[in-house]
Amino acid sequence: MFSANVARKAVLSVCRASLRPAVSTVIARGYRGDAPEPAVIEIPLPPWQDRTGESLDIKRKRLLYESRKRGMLENCILLSLFAKQYLNTMSELQLKQYDRLINEPSNDWDIYYWATEAKPTPDVYQGEVMDMLKEFAKNKDMEQRLDAPNLEYLDKSN
Repeated sequence: MFSANVARKAVLSVCRASLRPAVSTVIARGYRGDAPEPAVIEIPLPPWQDRTGESLDIKRKRLLYESRKRGMLENCILLSLFAKQYLNTMSELQLKQYDRLINEPSNDWDIYYWATEAKPTPDVYQGEVMDMLKEFAKNKDMEQRLDAPNLEYLDKSN
């Protein structure tokens, strides 16, 4: 019994040794020392401007598209479902507020954190539309929101 265990261990160690590479690779990491940090280039974003001369129909279509095409999936889902529910009934002032809200901030995470109330909303974005978005984000009806809505709802011929 003892010799069977010893033999098994010897065979296993020979098998493992045969599977190891013959030459081991050593990865050396260099020391940066006093090397300067890479320069960070900040590209200024153009300021948000209200589009004058745009019809309400065109504005709604543009905002619907911009609500669907976000930099992050969470906002794509949240904003596209919000737009589907509210965009067609928004007043001109509400459309302007929504346009500014989704197009002025340079970081989509800010919009998400404000809507979910993880961070306080800056005064410039406070308003009726932000209140509607915060209420929508609470999802009190517990709808399943896993994906942006199908584009079928855009086709009004049905």
